[in-house]
Amino acid sequence: MAFDVVGKLHVAGETKQVSERFSKREFVLEVADGKYPQFVSFQLTGDRVSALDDHQVGDQIRVTFNLRGREWKNPQGEVKYFNSLDVWKLESARQNDQRGNSAGGGNGNAGGNGARRSSNDDFAYRDDPRPGDLAGASGRDDDLPF
Repeated sequence: MAFDVVGKLHVAGETKQVSERFSKREFVLEVADGKYPQFVSFQLTGDRVSALDDHQVGDQIRVTFNLRGREWKNPQGEVKYFNSLDVWKLESARQNDQRGNSAGGGNGNAGGNGARRSSNDDFAYRDDPRPGDLAGASGRDDDLPF
C-alpha cells in the first residue's frame, strides 16, 4: 500500500547498522491535523538511508511510503503485531509547488489531514473523526485529544 504525506521534518535520527547487510534510519514528521498535530515516525532502510541527508529539521517534505505490518510470536507463544512506515521516496515539498501541487499537506478531502493514497490507487480516503468532532456525542466539553 503506497501513501503520500507532507509535513515538517521534526526529528532526523542517525543511521543504525542493524546487521552486516542491513541499515536503517528513523525520522519523525510533524503533520498538521486540525487542532492537534501528529508526530509520525518513519523509517528508511538500505541504500535509502542517505535520502534524508538533503533535508534539515524544519524543512517541509513530501514522504512516499508503504504501510507494512507483521506478526511475531515470542518464545512464550504470545503473538505480537508490528507496523512500520517504510519510506521509498523523499522530496522537498517546495519542489511540488513547481508542479502545481500543494506544499501544505492538503489532499483535497474535507478533513485535509495530509495523508493520501498514491494517485493511481482506486481508494477513497476517509478521515477518522477528530476528538473535537466527538465532544458533543460523548458529552465531554474538554479539548483533550483522548
